[in-house]
Amino acid sequence: MPEPTTGVRTHRLRVVEVIAETADARSLVLQAPPESADRFTYRPGQFLTLKLPGADGGPAARCYSLASSPHTGEPLKITVKRVAGGHGSNWVCDHLAAGDALEVLPPAGTFTPASLDGDLLLVAGGSGITPVLSIAKSALAAGRGRVTLFYANRDESSVVFRDELRMLAQVHPDRLLVVHWLESLQGLPAEDLLTAALAPYADREAFVCGPQPLMDAVEQALRTLGAPGDRIHRERFFSLGADVFDAPAVPSSTETGDDATAEVELDGETHTVAWPPTAPLLDALLAAGVDAPYSCREGACSACACRVVTGEVTMLRNDVLDDQDIAEGYVLACQTLPLSDRVEITYT
Repeated sequence: MPEPTTGVRTHRLRVVEVIAETADARSLVLQAPPESADRFTYRPGQFLTLKLPGADGGPAARCYSLASSPHTGEPLKITVKRVAGGHGSNWVCDHLAAGDALEVLPPAGTFTPASLDGDLLLVAGGSGITPVLSIAKSALAAGRGRVTLFYANRDESSVVFRDELRMLAQVHPDRLLVVHWLESLQGLPAEDLLTAALAPYADREAFVCGPQPLMDAVEQALRTLGAPGDRIHRERFFSLGADVFDAPAVPSSTETGDDATAEVELDGETHTVAWPPTAPLLDALLAAGVDAPYSCREGACSACACRVVTGEVTMLRNDVLDDQDIAEGYVLACQTLPLSDRVEITYT
């Protein structure tokens, strides 16, 4: 395949190996060049955004979770499962081979435990196992708690990482319990069945990733068991527009004449930038050369979440922050406009 050219915040990663996990799932082992290695430190449960050829000839953005763990010394690895009619997943599985290069955004996402030391309930369906496996391996390698992994699949041949899960359970018999649910044998994991199956673990922090009906059923089952909503974390799937890789167009101060000022704390540094009233905060930061985190730029992934310390803002769109997040001052930088002349923001 042709060599990609790097764009805004993207980096070229080499495909070191392609692993056939199942008949319709492939893992890509990736390597960042030395000059970009520090941009690919990550937390368990995060994802990478890949720039792929689009069906219309332009670029397409697709997000794939990391199945590797940052605590085990293994290389970066993402896993892609074919989706019927899915352009991105089928292109990856059909075209990528060892030696190819990919244009990739740095790791992003908030589907990650604040601590690896507590007991965890992990629930996955199908390819939703990818970030869940990263969390499980990280907790076992760097944490002290117990991990229960409930994994639903259509049948035995659909189980991704079957051998790796078996090995992890053998190495950590006192800390890891893997519960497989096969629809071919047990039927769909309905809410009432999940309530009974998950009852012993309802007091744990839960991370859930898979098809929407499964995640809905798991969340309702846990709430029925008395689990508080802030301890149930869901990884949402979403499609991205092609403009995620484009440089933002930000009006200059001479065009607007009424810019606000944003004072932004990020990675231990404070940046002061002009913030035009019609430009999202993220665009203003990127245009000023600030390497602010983002992934979708569509208000769907929370990778650009930050907190307003002082000042007033408004959000154009929000698909991920809940009422508690907003009450605590969190906003999505890619969707946030200024309402006051000066706004103080922190990413910590």
